[in-house]
Amino acid sequence: MKNKTITTFFTLCCLFISAFTFAQKAPKQLVELQQDFIDLRFGMFIHYNIPTYMEDDWPDPDASPEIFNPDSLDCEQWAKAAKSANMTYGCLTTKHHSGFCIWDTKTTDYSVMSSPLHKDVVKEYVNAFRKEGLKVMLYFSILDIHHKIRPGLITPEKVQMIKNQLTELLTNYGKIDALIIDGWDAPWSRISYDDVPFEELYRLIKSIQPNCLVMDLNAAKYPKDALFYTDIKSYEQNAGQHIAKDENILPALSCYPIQQNWFWKPWFPQQPVKDAEKLVKENIIPLNEAHCNFILNVAPNRHGKIDANALAALKKIGELWKNKGPMTKLKGNYDAPIISHNLAKFKPSYSSWSNDMNIMDFANDDDFSSSWQSHRDIKNPWWEVDLGQEKAFNMISITENNSNITSYTIEYFLNNKWHKLLDGNNNGKVKIHRFKRVYGNKVKITITGAKNTPSIAEFGVYNERD
Repeated sequence: MKNKTITTFFTLCCLFISAFTFAQKAPKQLVELQQDFIDLRFGMFIHYNIPTYMEDDWPDPDASPEIFNPDSLDCEQWAKAAKSANMTYGCLTTKHHSGFCIWDTKTTDYSVMSSPLHKDVVKEYVNAFRKEGLKVMLYFSILDIHHKIRPGLITPEKVQMIKNQLTELLTNYGKIDALIIDGWDAPWSRISYDDVPFEELYRLIKSIQPNCLVMDLNAAKYPKDALFYTDIKSYEQNAGQHIAKDENILPALSCYPIQQNWFWKPWFPQQPVKDAEKLVKENIIPLNEAHCNFILNVAPNRHGKIDANALAALKKIGELWKNKGPMTKLKGNYDAPIISHNLAKFKPSYSSWSNDMNIMDFANDDDFSSSWQSHRDIKNPWWEVDLGQEKAFNMISITENNSNITSYTIEYFLNNKWHKLLDGNNNGKVKIHRFKRVYGNKVKITITGAKNTPSIAEFGVYNERD
């Protein structure tokens, strides 16, 4: 009980300080923040953490803090290098998957303050980048193998630890323009947005710094056609995630390392980095034209500096490419991010006749690669989900893999009868409907028009907070 009281007091103190610090800056509308972000065009990702001092990007999660020992940490060099490439911001890995914190945290001893450096790297970084007039962003991993924040081991105490760490990062270092979050509801991390509740963390972040964008690197799971659990659609090129340049209407981010790996390796000084001209012509320019900000990772070495070959490439980029300022305005014809728990996920479902094995359960199995598919002989197919008990909800999403459905009716079941909720005629792959809150224990979609045999990859029912 004593520990819980201390934790609560700590969080309240941080929130009070933060509220005082940022009260004078009025919150912007999300669409303004999204436009501001893509207008930045080009930035520096900085993977620097305990993996720098081992040969794996996912090192031993119990490696001693003693190995984190740069003899000439130079964040000012990083900032000047970013400036030389005409970058506008930086983003530093405050905590990667192995759980080592490179700031002065009160949540764990597994941090830079237990290392020979004994210096707050986040503070050094933000000060150096701001000195050069650059914006500041932070990377944070939810997956934390050292502290056993991993599948099957999530507890309320560990969720509170995450909240406390984010509170520190958003309270003690001034204005943070964005958080890039990783290791959360990705197929490889297997920590869901229910295990570590997305909406709780999202609202915590916004309560401390309302103008801080939340970007989750979740493109491995969620479709490119809507903002699922992120303010910015984010793509990791090394993982085979690429934006559809001709189709994209969403504010987006694409990340890519200038070296072979994200974290520094002993052979990097002798290994050629990616070609500056190609990075400009094949990444910065075409991505910017597609409402996409490009972030190029540059990994500092074990001394705490950027290698000469990477410095030279950055300077060359700056000679080849000039930042022309704000990009084309976002059209704004996309929906606000989905941030709430999906009430329909894994609940019992029913449907009209299905096509072979593609039965009703595939429409709410939390897997966008599988689908319920109607049998071709059904004229007006239907699908429904049983929420188990009466639930409040005010949003529904229907995700297809093929944009076949053209019109439909949605109903909800309450007091032993069906009530019509809405008629839809959205032709997109992801159809999102927000409406005044209703209550029901079942939800049903009846498809009244389709270009071909209809199917549903995922059906979502949500109760967004007011």
